[in-house]
Amino acid sequence: MTFIGIDLGTSSAKAVLVDDQERVLATTTRELAVARPAPLRSEQDPADWITATLDALRGLHAAEPEAFRRCAGIGLSGQMHGAVLLDERDRPLRPCILWNDGRAAAECAEIESREPDSRAVTGNIAMPGFTAPKLLWVRTHEPEIFRRTRKVLLPKAYLRLFLTGEAIEDMSDASGTLWLDTGSRDWSGRMLAATGLDRSHMPALVEGSQPTCHMRPELSRELGFHAPPLFAGGAGDNAAGAIGLGAVAPGSCFLSLGTSGVLWRTTAGFQPRPASAVHAFCHALPRRWHQMSVHLSAAASLSWWASISGQSEASLLGELGQQARQPSPVLFTPYLSGERTPYNDPLMRGGFAGLGHEADRPAMTQAVLEGVAFAFRDGKEALEVDAAPIDKATVIGGGARSDAWLSILADVLDMPLTRHRQAEAGAAFGAARLARLACTGEDPDAVCTPPSGEADIALP
Repeated sequence: MTFIGIDLGTSSAKAVLVDDQERVLATTTRELAVARPAPLRSEQDPADWITATLDALRGLHAAEPEAFRRCAGIGLSGQMHGAVLLDERDRPLRPCILWNDGRAAAECAEIESREPDSRAVTGNIAMPGFTAPKLLWVRTHEPEIFRRTRKVLLPKAYLRLFLTGEAIEDMSDASGTLWLDTGSRDWSGRMLAATGLDRSHMPALVEGSQPTCHMRPELSRELGFHAPPLFAGGAGDNAAGAIGLGAVAPGSCFLSLGTSGVLWRTTAGFQPRPASAVHAFCHALPRRWHQMSVHLSAAASLSWWASISGQSEASLLGELGQQARQPSPVLFTPYLSGERTPYNDPLMRGGFAGLGHEADRPAMTQAVLEGVAFAFRDGKEALEVDAAPIDKATVIGGGARSDAWLSILADVLDMPLTRHRQAEAGAAFGAARLARLACTGEDPDAVCTPPSGEADIALP
């Protein structure tokens, strides 16, 4: 048997084809664009996700046709928090409002006023990036669209709906909506009512390793599968990354250096920490939870600087070499889309400081990397309040390929960081593992193991 993992990210859709020995046979990536129609706003057209995903699947077929045809299961991973509003015929009523959209700050206070037990129920402080405040914003500012809304799906759930015809969501992704009773792993009627919705607007809930439904037969034939693959429940992008890294036991930690940044810790139970703006979510496996510090602009900060400076990210990093010799004389605050942990402020903004005539491009590039690293340090300190210290972590995400950035992070966080080449498939590989679990029913602890082989280690 073979399995496919699909990661619907913000900047790209990635697909991996994995055999039953967990060898990655093929990988494809298709780029996605983000629209920013006004300050604080960030949107995508769901139709672009479909085009990119189908193209990525066709790429896998072209690379490994026989292994592709034998695929037994597909797992989905996806960017979290996005609001896809559907009409009675499951057609999107507007572009998806993304996770890094900050327009709904006022609505966060309104939700917590309408439901005073919001933090106790969800385990999280209301944040503009979560899905529920977005719906309250639509209700106020686009009342006709709100009136016509019959279903609200997260991005990967909309992708599943297209691929299978079923509206289903997993617990880890649902945790980021602010509609889930995170401890009980069920939709909260009280939280839904606070935004004028009810259970009929929500997809069915499943665990990430649970078998759900099959690909639509006609689409399966078109893409070249021998039989319609079975879909696992899947996971939000960070939970899928944790599955791929084997971060399933309490205390397991990793750092994700993607478009956004995450410092993750698996917990023994549901352990909310809303006062520190730490996220407490369900894991993608039954009866497991986790905490995260989240930063809205991690590798996105480097991408922004590359666009401003007219250079590629690779060339900017190449100017720094493998390791920074000393701190940059320039300072950078990486709050291009506001910030979550620990500040929960969508209006925070980034900037350079300490500029002088001697400041050159490498100094400014290094400042960007250092600014992101210090944001992670803020998040690490928030996670450690009244809890055990974090003393090591594995790093994943596109930014992890930079030796200089890995070295800077290890210095600023004052702990060793490990990078595995096998982990480069990231969330898509974790999604493929969930597909395997859904098909075989194996013990998750036996399948979700840490990467094997040699690793690079950065020491402080």
